[in-house]
Amino acid sequence: MVISSALIITGCSKTDIAPLKEGAVIVAFGDSLTQGVGVSPEKSYPAVLQTLTGHTVINAGVSGETTAQGGLRFLNVLEKEQPQLVILLEGGNDFLKKVPPDKIKANLAHMMAIAHEKQIAVLLVGVPDKPLFGAADLYHELADEWQVPLEEDIVPSLMRRTSMKSDYVHFNEQGYQALAQAIYDALQASGAL
Repeated sequence: MVISSALIITGCSKTDIAPLKEGAVIVAFGDSLTQGVGVSPEKSYPAVLQTLTGHTVINAGVSGETTAQGGLRFLNVLEKEQPQLVILLEGGNDFLKKVPPDKIKANLAHMMAIAHEKQIAVLLVGVPDKPLFGAADLYHELADEWQVPLEEDIVPSLMRRTSMKSDYVHFNEQGYQALAQAIYDALQASGAL
């Protein structure tokens, strides 16, 4: 049992993120959950995360966006903002539109490949394919294949808690605060902060 635990710990080390440099820019890329639908801009998770980290966090969220649409603008955002780190939280609209999981995975992998080529670290945030379940399997597969850290619990957890939501899909101020805190914790655990 000790050997298997050591192997698991060793396996996790591949998902570390290099410590962010002073003045590093973080891009929060995604859909309405990143944009902060349901709250004012200063209460969105990227704004809260900026306060928590002390780094500039660019809110690159677009409400209603699918992974295919995100893939079309991803490179332009990275070239414009020059981040050291991207937080990728996308896929919820694909599930709502019943896009096949292999297409969602391919679209996200396309974005991961762009970030990898530009030597930009990625933190992947998983979303559920059904409201009452955990992060869809494709996020685990992507995290393993690209050796990036995955925050898999927070979005599914918040989706199940009406006290954290402003409507059926989006979060309220407390929900976005919890999302930012969980991402902050994941960044600390990965070594980025």
